[in-house]
Amino acid sequence: MSAVNGLSDPTGALYPANPMQVDLVLQVQGLGRVFSGNGSPPVTALEGVHFAVRRGSFVVLVGPSGCGKTTLLRLLAGLDRPDRGQALLDGEPIRQPQRRIGLIFQQANLMPWRTIRANVALPLELIGVPAGERRAQADRLIEQVGLAGFEDAYPVELSGGMAQRVAIARALIARPEVLLMDEPFAALDALTRERLSLDLLRVWATREQTILMVTHNIAEAVLLADEVLVMSARPGRIVARVAVTLPRPRRQDMLYSAELGRLSGQVRSAIEDGGVILAQDDMPEVNRGVI
Repeated sequence: MSAVNGLSDPTGALYPANPMQVDLVLQVQGLGRVFSGNGSPPVTALEGVHFAVRRGSFVVLVGPSGCGKTTLLRLLAGLDRPDRGQALLDGEPIRQPQRRIGLIFQQANLMPWRTIRANVALPLELIGVPAGERRAQADRLIEQVGLAGFEDAYPVELSGGMAQRVAIARALIARPEVLLMDEPFAALDALTRERLSLDLLRVWATREQTILMVTHNIAEAVLLADEVLVMSARPGRIVARVAVTLPRPRRQDMLYSAELGRLSGQVRSAIEDGGVILAQDDMPEVNRGVI
């Protein structure tokens, strides 16, 4: 077992020597998931996935298509159960969906018969929050995501980017401690996703929530994240961590900075080399540490 910067590493994963010394909200310990059935050979989607996430951080997960990123998010959301290992929220195993963990998919999945206000307020309605209070909270969030004036509109009247803003507001209104985002900007054009990324950062900075987001866009990952996790090809494992040194608040012009280009190059190289699991002592210095 090796140790670097106060971390012990029993299985090629970075673990805190004493979890109480850092404020970890998520811990993933040796997660594995195998899919089988219909007479087909079993497919190992994830194997030996280890990482930890600091409370209040913004972590982005990248990797080649089919490496198990969405499967990992479903396990963390409690929508699926691992075959091996466990995921912990504040030290307790995640076994089912819960209010403390929110999830945003690629598609907004809004209810077309409900107004924007009613879509955003739905989580509060389901737990019995009085109508006046949920209306006030929904209107505040709608304004925060840049949709003031559209409270009484219907989803059919919105663009794709506007609909995704509504989905983000709906996920945030219940104040989950952890927000999982599965390529939420994938269907949007480049300019819209840039604007929405920066709006997401602005809202995140005011709400003290933890975000774990999946994207295929490397520059977007670096612009948003405190740290980028890189997964290998299937079966997915964490093969590298890239600490993002860009100052906050992040700005659009940082997309064209030399530092973002350097960090994007590190992430790209880690993806291309992802077939090999890096030993802790072989990880670049910038990749070491608890997330």
